[in-house]
Amino acid sequence: QVQLVESGGGSVQAGGSLRVSCVASKYTIKDNRMAWFRQAPGKAREGVAGIYTGGRQRLYYDYNDSVKGRFTISQEIAEKTLYLQLNSLKPDDTAIYYCAAGASGGRWDDVSQYKYWGQGTQVTVSS
Repeated sequence: QVQLVESGGGSVQAGGSLRVSCVASKYTIKDNRMAWFRQAPGKAREGVAGIYTGGRQRLYYDYNDSVKGRFTISQEIAEKTLYLQLNSLKPDDTAIYYCAAGASGGRWDDVSQYKYWGQGTQVTVSS
């Protein structure tokens, strides 16, 4: 069955950077919508960034307004890996970051639209 495994989380000071990765098994990430979500203690899971392929094989991106300009989502087809580069980190970015795949449609940041999820990787940002 499909497996998504995240890695790369850690603890950093505000202003620092991290890159988290998601390796997909038995799933073709090319031409399929994938996304990163995050969940902080006591908070609902929220969409962070999404990626999909549209017409003429052009890539399209979606970002939560709170991370726009700081985070970058990308994919490496040959490695079957989804990435999220997190720059200029803030304490409010502290959360468990999850990789999601198998979207059925709807809004990119709707949790219910994804069938597959990883176990998450912890990102902690100190002031």
